[in-house]
Amino acid sequence: MTILVTRPSPAAEELVVRLRLRGLVAWSFPLIEFTPGRDLERLPRQLATLHDGDLVFALSQQAIHYAQPCLQQADLTWPANLNYYAIGRTTALALHTVNGLPVEYPLERESSEVLIQLPALRAVNGKHALILRGNRGRDLLSETLRQRGAEITSLECYQRCEKNYDGLHEGRRWRERGITTLVVTSGEMLQQLHSLFSTMDRDEWLLRCRLIVVSERLATLAREFGWQDITVADGADNDALLRALQ
Repeated sequence: MTILVTRPSPAAEELVVRLRLRGLVAWSFPLIEFTPGRDLERLPRQLATLHDGDLVFALSQQAIHYAQPCLQQADLTWPANLNYYAIGRTTALALHTVNGLPVEYPLERESSEVLIQLPALRAVNGKHALILRGNRGRDLLSETLRQRGAEITSLECYQRCEKNYDGLHEGRRWRERGITTLVVTSGEMLQQLHSLFSTMDRDEWLLRCRLIVVSERLATLAREFGWQDITVADGADNDALLRALQ
C-alpha cells in the first residue's frame, strides 16, 4: 500500500510522517491552501453584539487559526457568557486552547449532520448564532438553525484556494511511485482530484485506487465519480485517518 494524502498542509505532512513511522509508504499532495478570509475585520464587532447564551460555531481549525490573531490585535478575548460549538474534536480542542472555555462537539462523527443533532441545539429559538467558516462550504448548519428559530451570522474567516498542478506531470509522477491509496477529506478536493488527471490516468489508475474519505456523503460522491473501493473513516482528524489506513 502506497498512500497519497491530499489534505492541506500542515496536516498532510503530519499524517505522512506518522504513516512512515509505522513502516508505510506515504506522500503528501495538498490540493488546497488557506488565506485570510474577507470577513475577519468584522469578527470583534459581531462578537460584541452577542448576548448571554448565544452561540458561536467553529467549522474548522482554520477558522480559529485566523480568528484568534484578529481578536488579539483588537485586544479582545472570547466572551465567557456564550455557548461554543465545534464541528469535531480537533476543532473543539483548537477553540478551547485559545478561549479556555467549554466547547461542545459531536462525538460520533465530524459533520454538520451530526453536529445539528446535539441536544442543546434543538431549542435555539430566539438565539443568535455566529458561524465561523471558510469561503466555501455547505449551508446545512445555518439553514437548520434558522429553521429552528435562531438568527444567523456567518463570517468568512479564511479562504480555501485551489493549488495549481500540471495534471499530466502529476499523473505520471504518482503512477510511477505506485500510489494505490488516496486520502481525501472534502468534496471540493475530491472533485479537484478527479478533474486534475487525464481520462486515461483516471481510468487506468486513479479510479482503481482505494479511497479513504471522512463521511458517507463523500463516499456517495466518490461512487458517482467511479470509485468502487471506498473506506469511510470514523472522523476527519489524522488519528481517525490513521485508524482507517491501518
